[in-house]
Amino acid sequence: MDFRIFIEPQQGTTYDRILALATHAESLGFNGFFTSDHYLKMGASDGLPGPTDAWTTLAGLARDTSNIRLGTLVSPVTFRHLGSLAISVAQIDQMSEGRVELGLGAGWYEEEHKAQGLPFPDIATRFDLLEESLEVLNAIWNLEKGEFFNYQGKRVQFENSMGLPKPKQEPGPPIIMGGIGQRRTPNLVAKYASEYNTPFVSPDTFASLVGVVKDKCVELGRNPKDLIYSCAQVFCCGDEETIFSKRALTIGREVGELRVNGLAGTPDEVIRRAEEFKQNGCDRLYLQILDDCDLEHLDLAAEIFLN
Repeated sequence: MDFRIFIEPQQGTTYDRILALATHAESLGFNGFFTSDHYLKMGASDGLPGPTDAWTTLAGLARDTSNIRLGTLVSPVTFRHLGSLAISVAQIDQMSEGRVELGLGAGWYEEEHKAQGLPFPDIATRFDLLEESLEVLNAIWNLEKGEFFNYQGKRVQFENSMGLPKPKQEPGPPIIMGGIGQRRTPNLVAKYASEYNTPFVSPDTFASLVGVVKDKCVELGRNPKDLIYSCAQVFCCGDEETIFSKRALTIGREVGELRVNGLAGTPDEVIRRAEEFKQNGCDRLYLQILDDCDLEHLDLAAEIFLN
């Protein structure tokens, strides 16, 4: 397996704090540094000093880091007009010399849409928008020079687009799709994604969800081995129980709950849990770091997983 760092800036942070964590993750040898894409805090956090914008942050990191992969888990299609998103992602991919990956989803957090004045259509409409967005991105990033792109979908329309700028990566940045839905999600993953990510599930549930996606790949004539299968897990660890408990308290979680629902506890416990995911076919783990000021926590993660 490989390992990536995953942060939640909507809980309240600054670019300088994110940059310090990202450069430290890069120096330690983590494969990637990914951010959620939300505008409103969750849970008991006061949200201060405020959220960041995911793609603005990634543009900064594209220039302030050198080799670590960068991306979102995941960007809702409801947040940004598709044409603008395509330009931003392509430009940031150029800025990073081809290190960007696009996590894309239908969106789910209604309260943040209301808080920011963003439309939040029904789930069927959001999935229509997601499917058409995936089709359009694949098309416009691969237009030949001099061609124009026209598209008339139920939710998305393009007229005489030049599909510019082009991303650095060909045929475009890898697309990550996630979720636990078993109807439309597997179909879209099999058609468009490079990676399937399951958020915060048990190893057994991970295996079950991956099985559905693999079956859909076979049904649509795609080799299931073409996909990377990944999982996001909250990471909270300490060399001693007291350190683990302190870190759990800092992020507002109970130690017992964390041990059930994350990569949590002592290093030996964390290693055993990660091995369960590996045995169930997990290729990549995203370590959700909820205290972005605790650089020593990253040191411990690197010692466990990378050495």
